[in-house]
Amino acid sequence: MAGNTSKTARASVRAGQGTGGALSVLGEYKYLIPLANGRFAYVRNLTNGKTTHLKTDSDAFVEEIRVLAGAGHGAKIRAELVALHATSPEDGWDAAEKRLVDAGVFEG
Repeated sequence: MAGNTSKTARASVRAGQGTGGALSVLGEYKYLIPLANGRFAYVRNLTNGKTTHLKTDSDAFVEEIRVLAGAGHGAKIRAELVALHATSPEDGWDAAEKRLVDAGVFEG
């Protein structure tokens, strides 16, 4: 992780990695780390190794997910969105998923 990220950001990313704190199995990898009741999220990108802090209703969020979906991670991300909505329905993860579907992110 880059040296200029805050310790809170680094802690959030570590917390999102699950047990053990290391990426050992792709199935345990979390792409989305929710923040501020779903208004923001850290998006972890396997293709470039970066974690970005994005507003979930922004075009940048859509484009970041589009890159990941294009690299073959779309089904996993969509499953994470469904799981986030199931655990926190008031946070609007269903709206985020709908916005991504409407933008054609998961097609192809």
